[in-house]
Amino acid sequence: MPRNKTDNFIKAIKKYAKAQKNAMESEVKQLKTERLQEAEEQARRDSERMKKEMLAEKRSRQTAQLAAKTQEGQRKLFTARAAMTEEVFRLATEKLHAYVASDAYAAKLQSSAQAVAALFGSKDCVLYVAARDLAAAEALQACFSGKTEVRADKTIQIGGIRGYCPQMGIIADETLDAKLEAQREWFVENAALSVL
Repeated sequence: MPRNKTDNFIKAIKKYAKAQKNAMESEVKQLKTERLQEAEEQARRDSERMKKEMLAEKRSRQTAQLAAKTQEGQRKLFTARAAMTEEVFRLATEKLHAYVASDAYAAKLQSSAQAVAALFGSKDCVLYVAARDLAAAEALQACFSGKTEVRADKTIQIGGIRGYCPQMGIIADETLDAKLEAQREWFVENAALSVL
C-alpha cells in the first residue's frame, strides 16, 4: 500500500506539474500574442508617423518650389509690364517731339501761356521754356499783364511752359513733360496690362 500512496503522490505531483506547465505555456502564448500585438501596433504607429513626416517634408519642399516659381513668375511679369509701359511712353514721347516740331505746337504754347497768365493776373512772373522755344519769348510775354521774364530750362525736354509767380508762391506747370509723367501713374493703374 505504501507503493500505491507513493504512486498517487507522484501522479498528483505530475498532474500538478502538468497543470502548471499548461498554465505557463498558456500564459507564455498569451504573453507572446500580446507582445506581438503591441509590436505590430507600435510598428503601425511608427509607420504612420514616418508617412506623415515624409508627406509633410514633401509638402514643404513642394510649397517652397511653388513659392519660388510664383515669385519668379511675378518678377518676370513685373519686368514685362515695366518694359511695355516704357515702350508705350517712349512712343508717346516720340509723338510729342513730332508735335513740338509742328505748326500746331506754337498755338498750344500760346494757349498754355494764356492759361498761366489768367492764373497769375497782373503779378510779375518767370516763364520757363525749353531752349528751342526761346524764340517765342516775345509772343509769350505778350499774354501777361505783369512783368514777365522768359528763361530756358534744361529740365523741359519735350516742350511747354512752366510759370512761377514769386508773389503768390505758385508754380503753374503746363509742360508736356509734366503732363506725360502725370499720365504714367494713371496708365500703370488703369491699363490692365497682362502678359500672356
